[in-house]
Amino acid sequence: MKLSPELKAASPKAWIDCVMNDFNSFLQDHADCERKASSMALSFVAKMPDRIEIIPELIETALEELEHFQQVYKIMEKRGVQLRKEIPEDEYVGALIKLCRSDREARTLDRMLLASIIECRGAERFKMVCDALQDEELKLFYRDLWTSEAKHGNIFVKFALLYFNEIEINERLDYFTTKEAEVMLALPIRAALH
Repeated sequence: MKLSPELKAASPKAWIDCVMNDFNSFLQDHADCERKASSMALSFVAKMPDRIEIIPELIETALEELEHFQQVYKIMEKRGVQLRKEIPEDEYVGALIKLCRSDREARTLDRMLLASIIECRGAERFKMVCDALQDEELKLFYRDLWTSEAKHGNIFVKFALLYFNEIEINERLDYFTTKEAEVMLALPIRAALH
């Protein structure tokens, strides 16, 4: 089984145009997303303390996302960009979470698969940012992020395979990648990761 979900729709060119026209706002949102990604990995640890096979890698992922936050913050400092006072609700993630089933085990699977898809969308968009940037230092940073996010897209499917049936995983991935494309394309384009 392929560990990295295939996105069913590419991000529109209008998205990268919007990001490049308001890069400072994108950086603020990017910093928020890295903090949330770190928290998300730790929330899996908190909700599944008995699944000891995945805890070390979840902690590693949380630390890596926190390091990404630190790196984005340093870029923001150089540019004189402050963090936002409040992290706004992420409509994209919120819409996807609403698709999760309520049964505890089914919800665990759904959250793992959504985490994977969200990381894959992040990887796709970081590659777009990398390709559009002229600044070599920023370009290198976003290239590294793109490869890191792609790796994170794999680990959550790998975790799911430890506990769930491959057929169900494939069915849910197909469902979620279809819905994710619909959600992504329906949302207004902003200088934000999602």
